[in-house]
Amino acid sequence: MKEERPKPTEDSKYIQQHLANERTFLAWIRTSIAIIGIAFLMINLHEKSTSNALSTAIVQLIGALAVVISICTIVFSTISYVMKTKQINEQTFRPSRPLIWFLASLLLLITGLFLPRVSIGVRGGLAR
Repeated sequence: MKEERPKPTEDSKYIQQHLANERTFLAWIRTSIAIIGIAFLMINLHEKSTSNALSTAIVQLIGALAVVISICTIVFSTISYVMKTKQINEQTFRPSRPLIWFLASLLLLITGLFLPRVSIGVRGGLAR
């Protein structure tokens, strides 16, 4: 008796691309988990220190925003994964350059806003 081989599926034609798509999706999930972890760590460390009400409110706001950003990251990465899977199978995939430019610009803006405050804090005596 001859064993019948299963017929290749549509996904198996582009297995390398699908595996890369899955790795990217998992990287976004790890990133969102890290963002939530850092937010909880920041809130817990701040609660253990002596602080005023304003700094507590700011830390809690930043922590809440980090959780919202993390949830949005999970949602958007899932949508992107599903869309890219379909595009790979239909051979209509196009890279998302506008999204890359937007994220890079946003990262530079955030870095530009917080870097001066960090360097002032280090020079002002926090590093002692």
